[in-house]
Amino acid sequence: MAKTSTAFEVPVEKLKWTPGPDQLSIKTTDDLEPQKDIIGQKRGVEAFRFGLGMVKKGYNIFVTGQPGTGRLSTVRKLLGEMGDGRATPDDICYVNNFKHPEAPILLRFEPGQGDRFKKDMQKFLDNIKREVPQLFESEEYIARKNAIAEAHEKKVMGFYKAIEDQVKDTGLVVVRMQMGPIQRPDVVPLVDGEPKRMIELEELVDKGRFPRDEYERLRDKRLELKEQIDHIVQELKELQKEVGEKHREVDRLMFLALAQEFVKPVREEYPDKRISKYLDSVLDNMVEDLDSIKALGGGGQPGPIPGMIMPGPSPEMVFQPYQVNLLVDNAETQGPPVIVESYPTYRNLFGSIERVMDRMGGWHTDYTKIKAGSFVKANGGYLVINLMDAIMEPGVWQTLKRALKTEKIEIETFDPYYFISATGLKPEPIEMAVKVVVLGSPYLYAMLRNYDEDVPKIFKVRADYESSMDVTDESVLEVARFVRAEVDRNKLRPFDQSGVAAVLEEGVRWAGRQEKITTAFPGLGDLLSEADYFAGRAGSDAVTGGHVAEAIEAKVYRSNQVEERLQEMIDRGSLFVDTDGEVAGQVNGLAVYSLGDYMFGKPSRITAVTSLGKEGIINIEREADMSGPTHNKGMLILSGFLRSRFAQDRPLSLAASIAFEQSYGGIDGDSASSTELYALLSSLSGVPIRQYIAVTGSVNQYGEVQPIGGVNQKIEGFFLCCKHAGLTGKQGVMIPYPNIKDLMLRDEVIQAVRDGKFHIWAVKTIDEGIEILTGMKAGVRKADGTYPAKTINKLVDDKLKGLADKLAAFGKDEKDEKKSSKRTTRSKPAKK
Repeated sequence: MAKTSTAFEVPVEKLKWTPGPDQLSIKTTDDLEPQKDIIGQKRGVEAFRFGLGMVKKGYNIFVTGQPGTGRLSTVRKLLGEMGDGRATPDDICYVNNFKHPEAPILLRFEPGQGDRFKKDMQKFLDNIKREVPQLFESEEYIARKNAIAEAHEKKVMGFYKAIEDQVKDTGLVVVRMQMGPIQRPDVVPLVDGEPKRMIELEELVDKGRFPRDEYERLRDKRLELKEQIDHIVQELKELQKEVGEKHREVDRLMFLALAQEFVKPVREEYPDKRISKYLDSVLDNMVEDLDSIKALGGGGQPGPIPGMIMPGPSPEMVFQPYQVNLLVDNAETQGPPVIVESYPTYRNLFGSIERVMDRMGGWHTDYTKIKAGSFVKANGGYLVINLMDAIMEPGVWQTLKRALKTEKIEIETFDPYYFISATGLKPEPIEMAVKVVVLGSPYLYAMLRNYDEDVPKIFKVRADYESSMDVTDESVLEVARFVRAEVDRNKLRPFDQSGVAAVLEEGVRWAGRQEKITTAFPGLGDLLSEADYFAGRAGSDAVTGGHVAEAIEAKVYRSNQVEERLQEMIDRGSLFVDTDGEVAGQVNGLAVYSLGDYMFGKPSRITAVTSLGKEGIINIEREADMSGPTHNKGMLILSGFLRSRFAQDRPLSLAASIAFEQSYGGIDGDSASSTELYALLSSLSGVPIRQYIAVTGSVNQYGEVQPIGGVNQKIEGFFLCCKHAGLTGKQGVMIPYPNIKDLMLRDEVIQAVRDGKFHIWAVKTIDEGIEILTGMKAGVRKADGTYPAKTINKLVDDKLKGLADKLAAFGKDEKDEKKSSKRTTRSKPAKK
């Protein structure tokens, strides 16, 4: 067999991008200015700034991009820039609605005045608490009360005098009987100078100790006076009621005079009509609840039984309805607030109305239990949330949409167990002017926009952040300055030129193409910190490229246990992978495994078996229900290729089965379609494939080899297998030509290529690839439709032609046999 062609080998200098000396002419990062501007997100930044500048309804911002591209840090920086010179939003308070306690009243104040109003109201209440007990013990108050009592007593005595005049010399006497809050006059017999009740006198009559006729006279006289006494009793009740009203009026007037004096500074400080109206309602309610306030002096309150004094309520209980619930305090806020809600539950975003359990086990609440969420705290500013986190929380998405559409928020408690909910409050809605910025993936954005009609109305701006940027002299310098900024920010050791170059090279590898560099700066920042750790462990004053490489290797080691276990299975022969020899119908394909934080490549044996038949190409993985749609598509393309090249003048008479050997999980993707085609061509031609060459690449129906993903991991995966088996100088990997620009191989692989111990070929067509794998020319179709002798295409064409002829002959023989069978059946004589 001929030697492997070197015409398609990739030069060493194309296996990796490295910064040129003109791009990175520094000794250490100390020679650089730290990067302050946002790097590599021109499109996203312009869209974001446009969204911030639009004050119309619905211009909230949906930031899309892959996690790790610095979306949040960029958003924070841009929002910080927007806050300069803009107004600070109002403070927001809730106060009691005394007429309708279920609907607390909303009050707005200039920044910082909400807390002052709360303190001023507390000062007012403290004055009331301190001065009111003294007021109702003052000489003026006592004098007024005594004057009312004296006037009342005179009228009462007049009533009694009128009755006493009528019973004079009748043997009856007027007595006072306590009946509830008043004294009721009554007349009773006077026996031996002592008042006696009628029932007592009746007992004396029955014992013969008092004359019956005198008893009857006294009884009749008493009955004559009863109507007059009842009339007097009714007048006394009215008089007592009038006295009570006079007492209350004195209490009200004296309290209001004092309270108005105390509340006057509050009115003058806050002249707003809504606040003045609220203060009026405070005074009105205090007057209605004056007994409770008076009881704070220690005298207690009247009980349900005459003369009974109940303990008075606590000051906290009495003055609780007059407290101010400062919902949002912007006293310390400068400009529009910027709130990043990292835990967007319903409660954290939209607030709640808390409930407390009393001593009896019952739940209750009031306006002081209303709590603001981030949405309300960000009013007049910006709220940033991760949308996926928010959508996962019950009730959040619908409430967010409703608030953005109505530009109002009604604070309520989200309680899925509503049947035990007992808040009963409906606070006054809050007018909202908040710009919401949500972070999400491009997939989430597309899904919501397609399936939720509200999304285009409430998120009119999309700021799409890119995962990479072009490699230019400017971008290289910007990333180098980013390294300097991270060194300053995190107090790291300076990076020398080799250290910065190693970081740049890793950034290009992450981007997946030599012309791009990653914008995943948080990840690069982690790499810088880890490299600094290894520099410190080595006692170095600066971080070098070796320390960066050590950090990369350590990170791989923390995650590559599965890769090592697979390699062990290959080494001990449990997984069949040949790295030497030649076999027909067998080739080493390459697959990429992803573990979330780590990707690696490993070879997989692919075999093809061909025979006479009409079934075409059979995908064994598909038949076993282990093949994905993209892999199935790749298999169908193989059939198209064979028909296009070898079945123009005859049917494709072929039965071929292709399998990924020792594959026990699902397979998807078309990156092995060219590999499968090579195995199929080898099986048909009978020419063996070099097992020391692994292959990757997809193919189209015209035999063009197309680029694939994960090329670096695939090459490194096969290199590791060859290294363990022993490098022979013949081994290597064949990749699609367009993937050359994606190569960012590890230094160990590059050095092996440089030393001639490992090879990388890049091909554009199947014909180029089959030549490398077999050492035989593919062959170009001649004008007469045939292929040159001793070429792969000639051998395949001859094999397929032979199969077609055999199938045609087999079909003819089978047809003749059926005709002969029919003639024999007709010629048999009928039975008699």
